[in-house]
Amino acid sequence: MIGGPPALLALEDGTVFQGSAFGAEGESFGEAVFNTGMAGYQEVLTDPSYAGQIVTMTAPQQGNYGVNEEDAESWRVQVAAFAVREASRRASSWRAQATLADALLDAGIVAIEGIDTRTLTVRLRTAGAMRAGVSTVDLDPASLVERVRAADGMAGADLARTVSTPAAYEASDLVGAPDASAGRIFRVAAYDFGMKRNILRRLAACGVATTVFPAETPASTIAAGGYDGVFLSNGPGDPAATTYGIAATRELLGKVPIFGICLGSQLLGLALGGRTYKMPFGHRGVNQPVRDVATGVVEITSHNHGFAVDPASWERDADGSASTDYGRVSLSHWNLNDGTLEGMRCLDVPAFAVQYHPEAAPGPHDARYLFDEFRSLMGGSA
Repeated sequence: MIGGPPALLALEDGTVFQGSAFGAEGESFGEAVFNTGMAGYQEVLTDPSYAGQIVTMTAPQQGNYGVNEEDAESWRVQVAAFAVREASRRASSWRAQATLADALLDAGIVAIEGIDTRTLTVRLRTAGAMRAGVSTVDLDPASLVERVRAADGMAGADLARTVSTPAAYEASDLVGAPDASAGRIFRVAAYDFGMKRNILRRLAACGVATTVFPAETPASTIAAGGYDGVFLSNGPGDPAATTYGIAATRELLGKVPIFGICLGSQLLGLALGGRTYKMPFGHRGVNQPVRDVATGVVEITSHNHGFAVDPASWERDADGSASTDYGRVSLSHWNLNDGTLEGMRCLDVPAFAVQYHPEAAPGPHDARYLFDEFRSLMGGSA
């Protein structure tokens, strides 16, 4: 133990870890997952895709460089709880505005340190992501496990609406004006299913003026706006439960160029008549190798998803393209670690999506070119 009040982390399989609290006192329940990134803990904490999840970082020390307002991916900490081996007591960076512990305390987020995160990660890697709870209140292991088992799971959870913006806004108010150096400024309507701010920065950097809309905005509202393109954002929860997103995507397909990331990719797959499934433990980290079928290039990519599109959803042509109600679709990107489908390009309507994060901060940046592809799809120069 490292020094804070005692805390427990319990898994639904009965495994319990004893440690010390270093954020807010209290308790929280969610899905236990792990992230393998050695940096970027603030981006993880503030990424809306992590809503409802208790995130364990595999790198042993977290918080070394503190936190600051500029690196946040949303307006608040989004995780249900946070678990680390050791939280740094000081923030060694000129950019730091607070320590990790202070940020979690201010946000009211329960966090635990001093546990064997290697053992916890191996458990999740072996048995799969599972329900969990972190508590500084209920320190009876049997009681906490019982309560964890009574909590809701992630399958079937519609969480996008809980993290989406309540009203439409202009991205320029948040990330500045779009770069006009490439020529024409394109107007894009972005569905906020859990939008990361760096996506808006990357869109602005390639000459896109983005208007962000709530997750449940009808497709007719977007169609009436005369936008050059539509963006489907990342977000939390079960994509199959995000029925309003599927319906809107289906209605807009073939009418306007579409680009989706993460949950947005899964919604595109569902709109094309595909299926999604819950992965055993998901992909969460910054070093996933993904191969682009068209170019043969292998990109190192950042991931955060616990669901995936099933490539067996469709009949396949001789060239491997999927046959859908919207024409042929190239199953364009594949994960080289486990064979997961990571991207799709529609061949007969203007739409494509990837399940990973080309906007990733602090990186990697191998896939940033996809924002230029979106610009090209709308008729601009890459």
